[in-house]
Amino acid sequence: MTLVPMRSVFAALHADVVWEPETKTVIGRKGYTVVTLKVGSKQAIVNGKKMALDAPAEVRGGVTLVPLRFVGEALGADVKWDAKTKTVRIKSAEALAAERKQKLKQEPAKPSAKLTPAEIVERNDESVVMIATNRAQGSGVVISPDLILTNYHVMDGATSGHAVMINDRIYEIAGVIAYDENADLAIIQTKEPLPAQGVKFGSPNSIAKGDTVVAIGSPHGLRNTVSEGLISNIIRENGVTYLQTSAPIDSGSSGGGLFNESGELIGITTSGYQKVNADLNFAVSIEHVHRLLLQIASGEANTAAFLPSKLPSTLKGASESEIVKLLEKEFAYVQTSQGTAEIKDWQAKRDAEGWLVLTANIDPLFYTYYIESSREELRNWAINLGLTVSGLLPDEAVELIVYYDRTFDFKPRGLNADEVTDLGNGKWKVRYPVIHLQVKEQLHIETRF
Repeated sequence: MTLVPMRSVFAALHADVVWEPETKTVIGRKGYTVVTLKVGSKQAIVNGKKMALDAPAEVRGGVTLVPLRFVGEALGADVKWDAKTKTVRIKSAEALAAERKQKLKQEPAKPSAKLTPAEIVERNDESVVMIATNRAQGSGVVISPDLILTNYHVMDGATSGHAVMINDRIYEIAGVIAYDENADLAIIQTKEPLPAQGVKFGSPNSIAKGDTVVAIGSPHGLRNTVSEGLISNIIRENGVTYLQTSAPIDSGSSGGGLFNESGELIGITTSGYQKVNADLNFAVSIEHVHRLLLQIASGEANTAAFLPSKLPSTLKGASESEIVKLLEKEFAYVQTSQGTAEIKDWQAKRDAEGWLVLTANIDPLFYTYYIESSREELRNWAINLGLTVSGLLPDEAVELIVYYDRTFDFKPRGLNADEVTDLGNGKWKVRYPVIHLQVKEQLHIETRF
């Protein structure tokens, strides 16, 4: 296992890095990818997912060293060991993208006839559906009479659902038969065939920055809404290729289709930045669908069933430590348009009035730099957590308090007296609630964003 200086490798991979001396934690960020490593720990976190390390980060001679291969591959680079020269060779994500671009120029795909946006819609409109489950609303693309391609997160947690066609006909969903959680893709099966043709797939190798694209989906339940834009960028992160597009999408567009000028499906719309001046939206490249289709064709796909719940059916009888373990597993990371916010230091206790009080701390760096553009997502996360725990403990009142908690080398000004504590030795601790939620018969939430 090769360990290299933290700042050198992150700089070489064009990534930002922050060192938190108090917790001895390295936080690297590149685009949508956030990598967190703690000195001495053989567990890292990439975009909220815990991953095992062969060797932990360590400090030698005042220099923080991190595992080269893990960091490189997490940030989309190709890391190889040359045994003959005993040399580690790294190709950054940018270099790999340049190679793909050069290969595309040398072996261009055969061009298809270009269609107008109206012709693209005419060809595909009946093959894009709205998906409504008992947990969420999204979109989907018909790929065969009884199979629909959508995002994994549209189906996550659902126990029932249906697909609504543009002609208002409703088809019940039998379940998911193949999925890739990392790429956020799922193929669902309907209980009866849909009267729609499967869309035609485009070639991943023919996608280029600057191409015109058309998105079709159901933002906010407005079925088969059409928007037009460009491929603004092609990004590969954590093993997934994303097509950045200026075609506007919104909540409910997830699982919709992104089509090229030939009317071929090249991506599944999945997310976007909110409240920004530019149209910054993303689709998962069609290249990740092929493995799912191979599973189905080879008979390796699952029998249609809804995704297994990640939550227990009830928390009745659960100890406070068991509740903390559940919160750490299922609610410790909030995926936002600005990256992943970590919620840590969970505690649970029942007070004298019988309330179940849940407390935690938000990553202070995320709160400092990204709270303005992530406030709505964090608020929704808190509401979802409160309602979920309340549903698992219907006879208990639930209170959630998330704190900002950070130590400074100076005494910050302008805060309430009870929010600043003198720790001695020139250290000052700042702690105050940023989310305070209560659920009993009704829900109440206050935020300090």
